[in-house]
Amino acid sequence: MNTLLAPAPVATEAPEHWMLAGGHQVRLRPIAAADAAAEQAFFSALSLDSRHKRFHIGLRELSPALLKLLTEVDQSQHVAWVVEAQASGHPVIADARYVHDEDRPERAEFALAVADEWQGRGLGRRLIAHLAAHARQHGVQRLHGDILADNRRMLALMRDQGARLTAHPDGAQLVRAVLCTNDPVIDA
Repeated sequence: MNTLLAPAPVATEAPEHWMLAGGHQVRLRPIAAADAAAEQAFFSALSLDSRHKRFHIGLRELSPALLKLLTEVDQSQHVAWVVEAQASGHPVIADARYVHDEDRPERAEFALAVADEWQGRGLGRRLIAHLAAHARQHGVQRLHGDILADNRRMLALMRDQGARLTAHPDGAQLVRAVLCTNDPVIDA
């Protein structure tokens, strides 16, 4: 664990309520260890294509170790939220997070996933803006993420948010997105 940043108390932020396109209200809140079953249900309900886009492999379900890694976060070095639908059979409809680079605390890797039926409603855009604003407030200057080259929607979203898209050192199947958190585009 990086010792340059002081650990923050877990889940100190109050939930936020957002209105999405179509009049749907959702709630963003920090993830907690108690969310393990809901997180497993969320990822299991994603289409194989959405799971592949998030993890770059077609996971059927989260292993116990991966589920623990995703839900038992310190909210300091690994900061994560879930989005819940106010009226839905699936309470968790999105997951967003960033993890500080161990050797460069001013940088962090981000990831997000949105339930298939909730895609295209502006939730991804809100989550990227939230991640960037939170990261900026906590000393992160650059967020980076690896995106599959055929994930056109995510690439377009990142481009719209002002991210720089570059070739990935591991090959043409991936694109590296780098978002400077001080970029005014992300506050829109």
